[in-house]
Amino acid sequence: MTRAILTDIEGTTSSIAFVKEVLFPYARRALPGFVAAHGGEPEVRRWLGAVAEETGAAGDDAVIATLQSWIDQDRKHTALKALQGMIWRDGYRHGAYTAHVYDDAAAKLRAWHAAGHPLHVYSSGSVAAQRLFLATAPPAT
Repeated sequence: MTRAILTDIEGTTSSIAFVKEVLFPYARRALPGFVAAHGGEPEVRRWLGAVAEETGAAGDDAVIATLQSWIDQDRKHTALKALQGMIWRDGYRHGAYTAHVYDDAAAKLRAWHAAGHPLHVYSSGSVAAQRLFLATAPPAT
């Protein structure tokens, strides 16, 4: 008996190229403007402060440079993932890009859901980013 379905996003339900060629570069480019616009918000400040404390970076410009280098390295860091998720949310909302899910994966996920199987995602991305990705993918054709 199937107790749950565990899947991933990158390379499983969608192309890894979307993350590496669309989402990562978008976050890298948008980061300075995002910090300028939202750096005073408690949740953003929390993550910027965490990076500054961990790395000794002095000031937002140094933190931004650190985060951009981590994006280039595809570093798995909680603060980076949280900030990327916030930036990607803005990108989705403003129509900068649209997520995609492979047609066959979408059909299978729907079938498993209809059959009552719990669906779970295991990924290095933040939960918020995963939910956002799946919620904004256009319906399969």
